[in-house]
Amino acid sequence: MRTGLRQAVALGTAVLVFGSHWLPGRSTPPPSAPVRVVPAPVFRWPLDGPPRPVRRFDPPPLPWLPGHRGVDLAAAPGATVRAAGAGTVLFAGMVAGRPVVTVGHPGGLRTTYEPVHPEAHPGDVVALGAPLGVLLGGHPGCPTAGASTPTGGCLHWGARRDREYLDPLALLGLGPVRLLPVTAPVEAGIPGDDGSRRDGDADGRRVRAGGSGFEGRPVRDGDPT
Repeated sequence: MRTGLRQAVALGTAVLVFGSHWLPGRSTPPPSAPVRVVPAPVFRWPLDGPPRPVRRFDPPPLPWLPGHRGVDLAAAPGATVRAAGAGTVLFAGMVAGRPVVTVGHPGGLRTTYEPVHPEAHPGDVVALGAPLGVLLGGHPGCPTAGASTPTGGCLHWGARRDREYLDPLALLGLGPVRLLPVTAPVEAGIPGDDGSRRDGDADGRRVRAGGSGFEGRPVRDGDPT
């Protein structure tokens, strides 16, 4: 009788000290797996600076109407243009007579840079701030050199997710942007069967061999983007 009483007292003391999971015959649950936290993508200015915006984001109310699908940043021709975020170069070449570089980022986001003489090539994996090429002069609508714009040039920087245009300044926390979870891999653009390039076209314009267009609207040199 005393032996049974001593065992009961010892069991009760152990439960008070170690908790109910110590009870004989009760398995200890395995430790939960650590939660993997995926950091949000980090972005920076595509120019050493920070540069001064000379024309801000002004998207058109309808895709085929004129607008400004990005921002223009003052910079001197010859300035190094850098990747605003880590990703993969999707396109580097001519679009509607202008040299363009497009970088794909996780989550379906793309950034475009023009006019840029490319030093990177499609398929290149680039880190944050990696050089993409050299800024050229002559971007349409860019102010010429003067007292207000001594550099005499500017970089057109665009951003979009799928076919939705975004304000690239929002990537820097300077405006609203809707970032999706980082899950989708980045795939380089490949030419379509009809000679068009599905990915890498500047600001969503669809480029065809021997011509260009955007959702049925012809894209001409000098069209505002």
